[in-house]
Amino acid sequence: MAEGKVGLYRSQKQHMIAGVMGGIAERFGWNANLLRLVFIAVSVMSAAFPGILVYLILWLVMPKQHNMSNTTTQPNQMKTVYEDRTK
Repeated sequence: MAEGKVGLYRSQKQHMIAGVMGGIAERFGWNANLLRLVFIAVSVMSAAFPGILVYLILWLVMPKQHNMSNTTTQPNQMKTVYEDRTK
């Protein structure tokens, strides 16, 4: 399992409303737009599936994804292509 795919979080990259569908898609490696279309289609076609209520509950329950890239990269640790060949 990849390090970034632990837990279920609301996405900061693929969000339209709250990032719920984008977070689910990122977690399982699915296409976020396709997941949104399937969710909307199932919600509209089925009266027994309250899509808006499920989305709102997931919005409240799922934590927001934290951006870890800012804490791991520091300006002092830049890598260059240049190699010192005088040694």
